[in-house]
Amino acid sequence: MPKVSQEYLDARRAEILTAARRCFVRDGFHETSMQDLLAEAGVSSGSLYRYFSSKQDMIIAIAEENLAEVVRQARRQAERRPAAGVGEAIADLFEVIRAKHTESGFAAIALLTWSESLRNPTLADRLKTALTEATADLAAIVREHQEVRQLPADAAADSLAQLITSTVPGYILQLATLGPDAVDGLPGAARALWPAPEAQ
Repeated sequence: MPKVSQEYLDARRAEILTAARRCFVRDGFHETSMQDLLAEAGVSSGSLYRYFSSKQDMIIAIAEENLAEVVRQARRQAERRPAAGVGEAIADLFEVIRAKHTESGFAAIALLTWSESLRNPTLADRLKTALTEATADLAAIVREHQEVRQLPADAAADSLAQLITSTVPGYILQLATLGPDAVDGLPGAARALWPAPEAQ
């Protein structure tokens, strides 16, 4: 029997997760059965179980993809030189989330994941880790702007970063429930509220 390449396996796994996303966005986690997932992905149960041992494994995998994208974007902003303004970092993150939502229902999956994390300790731990990482990356931006007096120096950078990071779930909630048109102005509002040093 010919050996299957890792590239093929990765692509097949991604196709199954893409199909699962469609099911979960359409019907929710608990209303989606394994039979629904098999039909949507167009695979046999043996093929699916090669990649995922349960529906919970698929939920966690999809949640991790979402979370990894947010962390990657926060890290890119923290590593930019010259440093991005806080507003620019948040606006860019909003725009990435909107694009991902258009592509794959990112915001809807995020809401489902948050709800599921209340009853799934593994998922809750993954959310906590990703949120901590994203907040730490934003704190690095905050510290740079405190040094040049663009943000108040008498507040802890970690606390300011946590406050600013709290805007992201609100954006995701509005995007999922009100639709993309309702959040059109939010990236611009973030840039205006927290302008880059050169803009002041």
